[in-house]
Amino acid sequence: MYRLPQSGLNFLLRAACLAAVITPAAQAGSFSVSPVRIFMEMRERATGVTIINEGDTELVMQAELFEWKQKPDGTDDLQPTDDLVLAPPILRLPRGGRQVVRLANLRAPAPGEQLTYRLIVREVPEALAPSQPGVQIQVALAFSLPVFITPPGAKRALTCTATRSSPTALRATCENRGQAYAQPASMVLTTPSGNTLATSEIKGGYILPNVTRSFEFGNEGSRIPGGPLKLQITQDDGSKQVFDVRLPE
Repeated sequence: MYRLPQSGLNFLLRAACLAAVITPAAQAGSFSVSPVRIFMEMRERATGVTIINEGDTELVMQAELFEWKQKPDGTDDLQPTDDLVLAPPILRLPRGGRQVVRLANLRAPAPGEQLTYRLIVREVPEALAPSQPGVQIQVALAFSLPVFITPPGAKRALTCTATRSSPTALRATCENRGQAYAQPASMVLTTPSGNTLATSEIKGGYILPNVTRSFEFGNEGSRIPGGPLKLQITQDDGSKQVFDVRLPE
């Protein structure tokens, strides 16, 4: 289960603060959401996400949906969409309360094309009256969930190469040539005999179809040797791929 405030967004609605000058007291809610990723098939018309207020005060939250694309360099591009509808878009959760947000798909099936969206839910602390006198700092927490609507037969197809970026680091470049998202979770560089040279854990490494992304990693303090090497990619579903790479001496 995904919990705030430990996590947050990497690309939008990270945190919003309103300045204060008189004995400021921070206000922020605490909530959880399940599931953390939303998967739908084309024949499914609706699904739901459960949000639970785990704090000691009431929460008001706003939910919005965006079409999620990535630019050729892998950066996210979010645009408002009417492909799906939300109910309810505004949530008012008492202490310990829970609410199911329903998502309904209105878009006609597109054979062979995975549809990708982001559900963003943010706290609206200014909608509540201050619990203490005086001016307070209000911190708006938010989270972003990926939404995948996948047609039958759509699969990821990842290819990766590596180049040296410094004596102790390299850049792995991965292209997704499939019809569904890919998500490298870890990378391991080894010698042909299997000795590990460098490893990297990847957070939020989504690669949407027809997109290329690069990831930097290395071995601090030790030079990575040149020559023929192996780059092993483990994806979010546990599947592994091994690519032959060659680094200059």
